[in-house]
Amino acid sequence: MATIAATDMRGYGEKAVTVTTLTASDTFTYNSGKRPILILNNVTAGALTVNIDGDGASTVSVAGAGSFDISTGYDTGSIAAGDVVAIPLDSIRQYLQGTIAVTGGSGIEASLLEF
Repeated sequence: MATIAATDMRGYGEKAVTVTTLTASDTFTYNSGKRPILILNNVTAGALTVNIDGDGASTVSVAGAGSFDISTGYDTGSIAAGDVVAIPLDSIRQYLQGTIAVTGGSGIEASLLEF
């Protein structure tokens, strides 16, 4: 299990970005006040779907639509070999409650940028 370390992007000039190669199950810390973005670079030979699941996420209520079960986590679309996707984590914050597990992405290079 690897921990995806955040890179602080505040300030001026270039930053050395920390890159973590994902294993079967990894984790990161979600800091909502830092506008984090998770970047997933699929350097493997095949398409992968990554699941991001906070163990404290269960249901979310949406006005006018009801309650939705989010306990199984957030799945990315299939990330083709050679593709890179960026996920603004604030957009999936409901899934990031509790301890976060990142699965399904073995071999993907992940970077977590905080602004």
